[in-house]
Amino acid sequence: MGATELLVVRHGESVGNTAARAAQEVRAEVIDVPARDADVGLSATGVDQARALGTWLGELDADRAPQSVWSSPYVRSADTARLALEVSGLRLPIVLDERLRDRELGVLDKLTGFGVEARHPAEAARRRWVGKFYYRPPGGESWADMALRLRSVLADVDRYEDGRRVLVVCHDAVTMLIRYICEGLTEAEIMAIGRATPVLNASVTRLVRDPGERLWRLDTFNAVEHLAEQGAVRTAPRGKTDVVAE
Repeated sequence: MGATELLVVRHGESVGNTAARAAQEVRAEVIDVPARDADVGLSATGVDQARALGTWLGELDADRAPQSVWSSPYVRSADTARLALEVSGLRLPIVLDERLRDRELGVLDKLTGFGVEARHPAEAARRRWVGKFYYRPPGGESWADMALRLRSVLADVDRYEDGRRVLVVCHDAVTMLIRYICEGLTEAEIMAIGRATPVLNASVTRLVRDPGERLWRLDTFNAVEHLAEQGAVRTAPRGKTDVVAE
């Protein structure tokens, strides 16, 4: 049967998100992040968001609470999962899986849109021609590349989490591509969703599946009511470190 429910959560606001916002505001070419992408941690606001998520998880009825937790090993995601579980009171181990990591941007890493146009104009033109889903920056990944690794991790979730509700803590593009795979969406459909509704920090997307069904059904997308209930700030995703490529 496989897993029966996925609670997909984007990590709380990171210091990379705030650095990217600052870089955009002054039209800088490079985002001043303090560490490599895998080691970028949560901002103070991100910590508050993770704790608000934990309060919400702790208030779920027993038949709605997650029974397993899988997370990207990137610090901002792993810390979101850890803090949320601490607050929730749920005693669950966290499975860290590198296939849930954020998109790799190769030569465009740390660059704003201004930086890509100034330093890699040919790549900026190629991305516009190829489109967001299939564009692969040199040394990086396309969304299609990410989908391949996510298909394998979702197969493992089904294998090891049979009949269970699974919390998945990850990144915005990963959240969108999990929807793409689980709902059987097309390139045009997932791109349209992304343009209309960017994935918010610490938001919850819930997918459910009936026994014997291949595709999942979307129950909730990008929900952040739990943040307002706990007085945590809602933050938009436009400050992510891969702002230009996404």
